[in-house]
Amino acid sequence: MGTGTGGDDSLYPIAVLIDELRNEDVQLRLNSIKKLSTIALALEVERTRTELLPFLTDTIYDEDEVLLALAEQLGSFTVLVGGPEFVHCLLPPLESLATVEETVVRDKAVESLRKISQEHSPVDLEVHFVPLVKRLASGDWFTSRTSACGLFSVCYPHVSSTVKAEIRQHFRTLCSDDTPMVRRAASSKLGEFAKVLELDYVKSDIIPLFTALASDEQDSVRLLAVESGVSIATLLPQEDLEDLVMPTLRQAAEDKSWRVRYMVADKFSELQKAVGPEITKNDLVPAFQNLLKDCEAEVRTAAANKVKGEVLPEDSRETIIMTHILPCVKELVSDTNQHVKSALASVIMGLSTILGKDNTVEHLLPLFLVQLKDEYPEVRLNIISNLDCVNEVIGIRQLSQSLLPAIVELAEDAKWRVRLAIIEYMPLLAGQLGVEFFDEKLNSLCMAWLIDHVYAIREAATCNLMKLVEKFGAEWAQNTIVPKVLGMANDSNYLHRMTTLFCINALSEVCGQEITTKHMLPVVLKMSTDQVANVRFNVARCLQKIGPVLDSRYF
Repeated sequence: MGTGTGGDDSLYPIAVLIDELRNEDVQLRLNSIKKLSTIALALEVERTRTELLPFLTDTIYDEDEVLLALAEQLGSFTVLVGGPEFVHCLLPPLESLATVEETVVRDKAVESLRKISQEHSPVDLEVHFVPLVKRLASGDWFTSRTSACGLFSVCYPHVSSTVKAEIRQHFRTLCSDDTPMVRRAASSKLGEFAKVLELDYVKSDIIPLFTALASDEQDSVRLLAVESGVSIATLLPQEDLEDLVMPTLRQAAEDKSWRVRYMVADKFSELQKAVGPEITKNDLVPAFQNLLKDCEAEVRTAAANKVKGEVLPEDSRETIIMTHILPCVKELVSDTNQHVKSALASVIMGLSTILGKDNTVEHLLPLFLVQLKDEYPEVRLNIISNLDCVNEVIGIRQLSQSLLPAIVELAEDAKWRVRLAIIEYMPLLAGQLGVEFFDEKLNSLCMAWLIDHVYAIREAATCNLMKLVEKFGAEWAQNTIVPKVLGMANDSNYLHRMTTLFCINALSEVCGQEITTKHMLPVVLKMSTDQVANVRFNVARCLQKIGPVLDSRYF
């Protein structure tokens, strides 16, 4: 930028910006928008307010990605216009952006408006911000009305009671707007708006709106009302829940649209917390049973994920699960849909801590075994990776007798990703089973993986050995692992010889100086004359890796 004091120089940033924003190349326009804060700094606060912002407000007719960048930039512009006292200058360009057709731009503009609303004084909110919200709320285009829905809750707490009444009225109007998109936006913001309202108005204004939106003709409106209903339930005293919220939520759990039932299942844990143990027992358990048996797999999946039922009353939790939930779970174990079974497998183990040892052995173990033999790897994996909570309840002996055959089967599974997952679980399993049991049953599997035909498995098996040595110690390694690894150095397949080097890289540090120097180094040196160049190359890398561990006499 020039250093002269001539008037032309001071116009430089805005002239360049105007040129760049009129350039045909979108990328150039995008870059200039991203440099807005630098330009504003150069112009200083007064000219940013009087020249830059009016220019930006008038030129909003661009590609969506440029508008998106602009909407984002303006959210952190307060300091560049002179601080909170002048923050209202940012409202005109953001108001225009909040009405454009592209949803992501509108959402970003609303996000920036919400952000800068915090920097308005209560007086400025009433003078500048609330009128903007009202203009958007009564705009001709549905785009501006949807944007308004996200702005009520940020100004409501800070304005006078007269203005509050107007805001509530505008929100009510939008909840019954002719355009489904607007009702959808209002439905999604209902819970957030309820949180800033006084309790009396939650009962008199919000509950009727909730009831109406939850029976809207559009399922997309109804499902968002369910989500808001969970928030509303947290605001009401216990005695009002049964009359004001539960009839609507019970109806949603049986809605004709699976998407609405899915939303009830998906939000089930939050819903339980919101209504408390008694209503959960009387109202939600029957609803939950139906969701677990739903005809749509998506709904069953969402419900299966919530099977643990954390919010059941302590004294009757076990009974409720045994009599009401477990029969449904038994059916889900052989569900026709793999996602349902997979979701169940990831949480079913958690039931063991609630049901205790005897029930777990009698009722849950048989289900685990069915799932461990499931045709879908995902189901088997989810069971394997959650074994530790069952181990705590019934002990490893019982667990290993029942589950070991299934684990061995998985370790040799035709799908390499399944083998990989079992390898990753092996150190944990080894720690639970103890060294004797491990050596007797699982050691040979761990060694077999080292010569797997898939590189990712060989790599994971190497890493697995290192973790096992960390658990069982160097002496164990010297007796059981190292001889087998070093034996592979003479294998006719060069890939297996390479694996020896990879294992030495991984094991040298955990095995320590003596074993590395005495047993591993001679093998590495011998391999330096291997006929395969790749092996010799890896010998060099291996020496570099084990160097720091070796006895200094070898240097």
